[in-house]
Amino acid sequence: PGTQAAETILPRLADSLRDILRQRDQAAAQVERMLDAHPLAGVLTSMPGIGVRTAARILLEVGDGTAFATPGHLAAYAGLAPVTRRSGSSIRGEHPPRGGNKNLKRALFLAAFAALADPVSRAYYDRKRAEGKRHNAALICLARRRCDVLYAMLRDKIPYQPRPTTPIAA
Repeated sequence: PGTQAAETILPRLADSLRDILRQRDQAAAQVERMLDAHPLAGVLTSMPGIGVRTAARILLEVGDGTAFATPGHLAAYAGLAPVTRRSGSSIRGEHPPRGGNKNLKRALFLAAFAALADPVSRAYYDRKRAEGKRHNAALICLARRRCDVLYAMLRDKIPYQPRPTTPIAA
């Protein structure tokens, strides 16, 4: 009886899954077309680690970036800026924030992880690891730094321009 039920149900499930995958592909193509029409799409996707979906998420959450006065404001909104815990005269140092825009924080974190293939990002990540930070903490530091660069890119509307990893002799 189990074989007969499987013969009946599995083709229906396969057809349903095929339809869902087709709908997902259509939605992804539609998002890509909408992103291509946006004037900041080329600016965002020029940064290593930021693809179509991440750029779309950043544009949804941040827009053109004019709502933020400084890069620190954008980082605080994203939940990437450290927070000092205070109560009366007790000050407890800096900790990762629990708040912020979770969708934006996740997008920037995953973009930082994807950017580890970029030599400039990898050098910064390795430097943070050498300072004794764990993997996730070093990635948060990298995401925060990339958030500053992203703010400047959105403000000036210019594509990503990597800085050399070695200092240039004067």
